[in-house]
Amino acid sequence: MGIAGPAMAQSGNPLPDLKLGQYDGPRPSLTGGGALHSAPQPGTIKGQYVVRLREAPVTSYAGGVKGLVATRPAAGQELQPHSAAAEKYRQHLGDAQRDVLGDFGVRAQRTYTTAFNGFSAKLTGDQAGRLAKDPRVAAVTAARLVKADAATTTTPQTAQDTAQASTRTPAQPAAQTKPGHGSDVVIGVIDTGIWPESASFAATMPRPAGWHGTCQSGQDFPASACNGKIVGARYFADGWLSAYGSLPDGESLSPRDMEGHGTHTASTAAGLPVKHAMILGHDYGAISGVAPDARIAVYKALWGGSGTDADIIAAIDAAVADGVQVINYSAGVSMGDYEPNSPIGDAFLNAYLAGVFVAASAGNDGMSGMVSNAEPWVTTVGATVERSHEATVRLGDGTRIVGTSMDRLPSRRDTPIVFADQAGSLEDGAQYCWSGSLDPAKVKGKIVACDFLDAVDAVATVKAAGGVGVVLFQSTGNTRLNVIYDFPTVYLWSAEQAGKLFNYLWAHRTDGTASLAEGGDGSSLVGVPSVAGLSSYGPDQVHTGLQKPDLVADGIDVVAAVSPMAGGRLFDAYSGTSMAAPHVAGMAALLRARHPKWSPGATASALRTTATDTKGTASPLRQGSGLPRTSSADDPGLVIEPSPAELTAFASAATPDGKEINLPSIALREYDGTKPVRVTRRLTNVGTRTEAYTAHVDGLAGMKVTVSPKTISVKPGATATVTITLERGTATWDRYATGSLTFTSARHQVRLTVAARPWGFTPRPYDDTGIEFGRVGGQGQGYLEPGFTGPLAGRTTGYTPVTWTDKKLTTSVSGGVFSPGGVGTQGTKIVVPPGSAGLIVQTASDDPNTNLDLYLYKDGKLVDRSWASWHSNERSARFFPEPGVYTAYVHAQTATSPEVPYRLGVTVVPENAERHNATLTTPTEVQRGGYSQVTLNPVGPQPDVEQWAYTEFRTGRTVVPGLLISSR
Repeated sequence: MGIAGPAMAQSGNPLPDLKLGQYDGPRPSLTGGGALHSAPQPGTIKGQYVVRLREAPVTSYAGGVKGLVATRPAAGQELQPHSAAAEKYRQHLGDAQRDVLGDFGVRAQRTYTTAFNGFSAKLTGDQAGRLAKDPRVAAVTAARLVKADAATTTTPQTAQDTAQASTRTPAQPAAQTKPGHGSDVVIGVIDTGIWPESASFAATMPRPAGWHGTCQSGQDFPASACNGKIVGARYFADGWLSAYGSLPDGESLSPRDMEGHGTHTASTAAGLPVKHAMILGHDYGAISGVAPDARIAVYKALWGGSGTDADIIAAIDAAVADGVQVINYSAGVSMGDYEPNSPIGDAFLNAYLAGVFVAASAGNDGMSGMVSNAEPWVTTVGATVERSHEATVRLGDGTRIVGTSMDRLPSRRDTPIVFADQAGSLEDGAQYCWSGSLDPAKVKGKIVACDFLDAVDAVATVKAAGGVGVVLFQSTGNTRLNVIYDFPTVYLWSAEQAGKLFNYLWAHRTDGTASLAEGGDGSSLVGVPSVAGLSSYGPDQVHTGLQKPDLVADGIDVVAAVSPMAGGRLFDAYSGTSMAAPHVAGMAALLRARHPKWSPGATASALRTTATDTKGTASPLRQGSGLPRTSSADDPGLVIEPSPAELTAFASAATPDGKEINLPSIALREYDGTKPVRVTRRLTNVGTRTEAYTAHVDGLAGMKVTVSPKTISVKPGATATVTITLERGTATWDRYATGSLTFTSARHQVRLTVAARPWGFTPRPYDDTGIEFGRVGGQGQGYLEPGFTGPLAGRTTGYTPVTWTDKKLTTSVSGGVFSPGGVGTQGTKIVVPPGSAGLIVQTASDDPNTNLDLYLYKDGKLVDRSWASWHSNERSARFFPEPGVYTAYVHAQTATSPEVPYRLGVTVVPENAERHNATLTTPTEVQRGGYSQVTLNPVGPQPDVEQWAYTEFRTGRTVVPGLLISSR
């Protein structure tokens, strides 16, 4: 951590060391993640494999085997999964599977035939290798775990709610719903199960036509639980039990939900209206699922919040065979998909081809490129904040910090507030409010500020010690969401808020006061709805030609039914993209009920092309197509849907792209900016009248976009094809240009979102945040990875020396929290003139026990930060920085004395300088995707100081910005 021991003041007395901000990895989530019990972390499972055979499953078999007719449904028709033809073909697949298993001496754990043709099994490495070479086998994939994409937590049980949980008393019937809200549509929920006694499911409904499912009842799940609202319930644990031998603690081998997650997603998608959602004695108002008349089919494949792909494929296979029309899948892998064409993705493709709409969560990593479920046949959903739930901490000096809370906050004024480090022992973790660490004599009657690691534990600790309120923060920031604690609690989620709070408390160690109040001034959000900070976003790092997520929906502080076994509550507020996906699943059910002949692709297109922007961004990288609206999607005018052939070709490609697939978006992550790109889109009129549409371009700054023909006239049921040509024009190399292409008629607007990044020298599966990665070279050398093929010539500005300045800041604490102008912080103004190619700011210290952090601000907003916890040699390099006045703040995270000497280095490199103190050696020609080295050769005597130069390149008549290269 870069800490050798207690920091010593010059007088010999140690500076107080609060040990805050010393966590080098990602800080713990606010609520501990989606796995509520001790389940293994997502990853591959040793010795477990999923084997896919080459023959098509029932959903996709188009004929060709003698004596077996096609089972794939024709366009506009529904799959008949249990027809005589399907059963005969299923038997053929089973025979072929047994032949493969017998030839290799392998025993299948589970076999699949409906949406996936293959089996799961334990294999040796040799068996897996030989199977992969067999011509009957399409793929052999190491089994892996996925996790629920929610930020939920265990919560203290109350006596009243625990009693309800233990007796499992059936809830009172909910209010009757209006007909038509998804009536007769079945939503399959692949999750942690369901709590059937909830009021959200308390209605008897008739069995829908064409339903083939079953109720897998037992001791923990009576047959009466399947009441028609819950039309079917099954569980899948073979893969889990084979891998781990037993279920996680507290689990039930039944469809019953012991976690809360599956109940929450099911009720969000299709729960009945409930007039009063009571949580710990408080009424959180009326709630309802998006499609309250839809039926719910339960497929429990997640155990302790995680599941194996072998069990999830079994759930998909069963759901399709049972006859669901919509699937919700609120699970994914940590840090997003990392390879295309996974077994789960293949099963979802076949479900899609059978007419099943699939909504899935995008992931909660909150970072670019970390998107889960990124296949083009899956509607991938990110999360939005749609309720502000603001709460204000008013400090004794008048400072107001607007955070968030869902608890009842008393109108208590001028209450003493103490930072938890003063209320117990640091060695016991008092600063984090660890259980048992606080002294009741120092807490009673006070508000306590906790730099928490476990939010629920921190609040419980303060409550047990006699505190009257809690302010939760994390010194490095986190994401915005809530937990209902039933105790006055305000959460400050940003690092900036944490800094304001800490610096007030440090200045008022014994006389600090605060009040907690519901409401705020709107400053905590850019507005609602806005994209949630936890929501993973694009671009899709697995495919260069897909936009992901597709949509965003309500995903923060969503109140819905849960399992009381997860904390004694019958309703609760959960957050995550897990909560967003079932909103879209419910919308798809509504559209399916109104348009039963629409394909999943038409449904997805209708939701996407009529979606609206969130507050604060219109970027498809963040929000996809935006927020769907069923009222508009019900009459979209035109739909843009892919053909089965396009999707199956994509699924079989070794490196699938996707830009040519007929989707209602255009994504060009790594295109050759020296050439135009042409794509086609087919637009089908699903309305009742002929309409003329004209194309318009919005955004896409600098790009040249043409549509041919620009105006189309489309009859009902007919399809028009347009060619869209995109050229870089003056758009910035290696940066995203975003916008949209809208086809407008007298009655409709059909919007295709567009994100394009011309690849100069840095291919990037992420967005433009931290774009300088790959733009910096050292020791007089740099490396180019060009996105084009052709001749190359270069130039350089020559070297500009770093200007080093000796500085000294003062501090009274080691391990504090950064805030501009706060304790242990010093700011320096830097002027960056127009025409600057680079700004490099650096820090250095000769004291190995000092840890400095660097924060770069402009116009009061954080631009960049460098805060490694093990050294003081921080650096921020900005490529083509916006001109203006910057402030470089240096913060003493760890200090050895009250006066901290350091050096600040600043370099501003002009774009058009000609210093003639270095020449540039470049290759004469480059190849797209290859690596090329360029070298700066010093000319004449050089100063004994680090220097920086800008390099620029030309291919033909096109100029491409290059690198910033240092001499050391």
